[in-house]
This record gives sequence, structure tokens and C-alpha cells, in this order.
Amino acid sequence: MSSRKTLKLICGLAGGSAALVFAAVAADSRGYFGEHRQGEATGQWSRFTALRAAQPAWTPASHTPAPTGHSWDFNWDKRDPSALSNGKKKENAAEDPSTEQDNGKPKATRNILLIRHSQYNLSGITDKERILTPLGREQAELTGKRLAALGLKYDVLIHSSMARATETANIISKHLPGVELLSCDLLREGAPIEPVPPVTHWKPDAVYHEDGARIEAAFRRYIHRADPKQKEDSYEIIVCHANVIRYFVCRALQFPPEGWLRMGLNNGSITWLTIRPSGRVALRTLGDAGFMPPDKLTRT
Repeated sequence: MSSRKTLKLICGLAGGSAALVFAAVAADSRGYFGEHRQGEATGQWSRFTALRAAQPAWTPASHTPAPTGHSWDFNWDKRDPSALSNGKKKENAAEDPSTEQDNGKPKATRNILLIRHSQYNLSGITDKERILTPLGREQAELTGKRLAALGLKYDVLIHSSMARATETANIISKHLPGVELLSCDLLREGAPIEPVPPVTHWKPDAVYHEDGARIEAAFRRYIHRADPKQKEDSYEIIVCHANVIRYFVCRALQFPPEGWLRMGLNNGSITWLTIRPSGRVALRTLGDAGFMPPDKLTRT
């Protein structure tokens, strides 16, 4: 077998089995594939030595990513019952401490559905002029129908006080009769934190530390485990903005918050966070817009 054919055969097999590559290297070291050509310098790599060098070293550990970052903080919302009871004196010394702590534990799960507002008039100068486009109103109708079709018992519908979020919430509200509608200034759009990696094409007018403090305050108000007095699981809708939602997701999952801009959300999309009584958080959907026809999808 010629050297070229031998090398071609080994290279072809190498992609399928590392064991064959090592066998070929061992055979070469014993001279089964011939000696070096005359004139080659002493110590020069053989063709199979080069093949061996091209293969990454394999160990079980190299195929298992090492854990990064910090461990999960169960008191991320400062509502962990064990942390709340620390240092507090018992009014009744005879009271069973375990019973007291158990009574203070949340028992219900909170489901928070974050809705991005629909498409709006980008040419508007003031907030009042940035109302929904005809397509945006269609998107809001589709989102409202989707939320209604889920058949969930919604407790409240909270929305940003900006025009595009308010209009989106009002349209959605028509499909959810009886659900309380509330407005909140904390949920207004802004720049929560300087993104990493940095971008040059997007520079917010607001100062990061100003918007960031407000959006963080909104996170602390709305994203937390249930109160111990809550008996049943709850479903709350929050209609706001892409930056706010992306920041909420990063914070709730304890991901680096500066990564918020790496996610994209369609207009009218649904992002679903679940917060367990234990403090565990799960992201059920991120920017779900599969209920909209392809020609209705936008991300403005």
C-alpha cells in the first residue's frame, strides 16, 4: 500500500474512531508502514506522528464542561424563610421552632407572563406619538387570544405606563374579562445595565445607573416567590418592554445581567417565568410568538 493511500485511509477512519488512530500510530512506530524517506532529517515527524499531533487529547474530564460562576442563591429575593427567622426572638419559648418556620414557608407557585408590547410608530417623537401601528394592534389581538386560549386563571394584568405598552395591555384586556388592569411607571423602557459585549450601534440616551436603579426596583417588586399567606398558584401578566424583560430573565435565572442584550424578543411575544416556593426559578418560554402567522412577526 502506498504511503498516500495509507494516510488517506487512516485520516478517513480517524474521524470515526480515536482508537483506530492510536492503533495506526503504534503500527507506524513499529515500522509496519515503512521507514522514513531517505534524506529526512533525524527527529523529523513521520506522517503518522503528524496525524497523532492533530488529534486532541481525549479524557473524560475534557468532555465535561467545568462548572462556572456561583452556586444557586436560594435567598436571591430575600424571602427565604430560614433567613427571615434568623436572629428573631420567640414570643413563646414553648413554641415549636420547626412549626413556626413551616408556617412562614411559601406554599404557592407564582407564574409571571412577561409580554413585550406590539409594534409601534418608531417615527414618533414623544411617547404619546409612539402608538401602535395597525399591525401592532393585530399583534396585540393575537397575544390576547393566545393568553385566553391557555385557560389560566389570571390574577392581574400590570403594564408599563408608556403609550405602546398601555395600548397593548388594553387590547389584551378585552380577551381577559374580569382581570384587574394596573399601570406602573417602574416598568417603563430603559437601559438596565451596560451590555457585554459592548455595542456601538445602540447607545441609550438615558444614563445606565438611572434606568438601572428603576428597572432593578421593578424586578424586586414583581419577581419574587409567593407570600406565605398565598394559598393557590397565581398567574400574573406584565406587559412591558424588551430591555426590561431581558433583564428580568437574567436576574431571575441568576445569569450575568450584563448579558441581557444577547436575547431577542418579537413584538407581542410571551416570556414565562415560574417561581417555586423553594426559590427555584424556571424559564418556561422565552419570547414565544409561535401563535402568530409568519407575516405578522416583527421585532421593533
